[in-house]
Amino acid sequence: MKEVLESNTRKRRDRLHIVADILSIARNGSLKTQIMYKANLSFAQLNEYLSFLLETKLIASITQNGKTFYKVTSKGMRYLRNYAKIRDLLKSENERRVENNSPVYAMEGNCYKIQE
Repeated sequence: MKEVLESNTRKRRDRLHIVADILSIARNGSLKTQIMYKANLSFAQLNEYLSFLLETKLIASITQNGKTFYKVTSKGMRYLRNYAKIRDLLKSENERRVENNSPVYAMEGNCYKIQE
């Protein structure tokens, strides 16, 4: 029981989660530094992940105006869809209940309001 409580308070991202983070950041094309900061990775970690993602063709590098952008490939988008399905399968019943009871927000004018 103590182990379960400790794991909930000290959540660490696994490799699959970090890959999903990088891919979702790079959906529309992102620079290396943007990915590094948004995914909360060190430069060394980012280089390791980008090498892996390029090698597995989940991401592509595009050079424009002397800058290298990283953009998700169709294979990477398939990974994101499947990752979301797996995460949904692994959710506990309590997490599903909370999601279903959480308020839904809709844009009205310049602000979001709770939809009833």
